[in-house]
Amino acid sequence: MSGKGADRKIDYIEFNVADIAKSKAFYGGAFGWTFTDYGPQYCEFQDGRLTGGFTTTAPVKANGGPLVILFADDLEDALARVEKAGGTIVKPIFDFPGGRRFQFTDPDGYELAVWSDR
Repeated sequence: MSGKGADRKIDYIEFNVADIAKSKAFYGGAFGWTFTDYGPQYCEFQDGRLTGGFTTTAPVKANGGPLVILFADDLEDALARVEKAGGTIVKPIFDFPGGRRFQFTDPDGYELAVWSDR
């Protein structure tokens, strides 16, 4: 596998989670992510464009840090899927220059956002 073109670009995102199965159910249900298990303490996710991981090897620290932002063609559908999967909407859909977005917390308390073109 070549890393050509990947220099200085985000390559992987890792979440410390309390329960891998719960995280898989949430992100699989809300966004259709797929998963590869690597034992009881680690699971890799694929969103179709980026890979990352869920791990229980470190404590959950949901507050602070960068805001992970996902894209959705249909923002209202994405919001409904997040709620159905058990997420909590912390900022309902709002306009910003260039589009619209909402922010939510996942079952571990991580805050993420979803945006869409206008």
